[in-house]
Amino acid sequence: MTTISSHARPIALPVPATLGALLAAWDARLRFRWDLARKAAETPHLIDDIGLTRDEVAAEIAKPFWQV
Repeated sequence: MTTISSHARPIALPVPATLGALLAAWDARLRFRWDLARKAAETPHLIDDIGLTRDEVAAEIAKPFWQV
């Protein structure tokens, strides 16, 4: 007879050690996405040079700051 445990082990996700680290990570993502949006609008050839498609750039820009 097989027993199924209801005590599943939680998945370990990377968690910032402090609130300050969390806010810094969010700020970095927000600034990166703003910069990416600006570069995509002003110099789209640079986006092509780094190997991203317009759809990939649009998807990254559309993410909320808390999403990796």
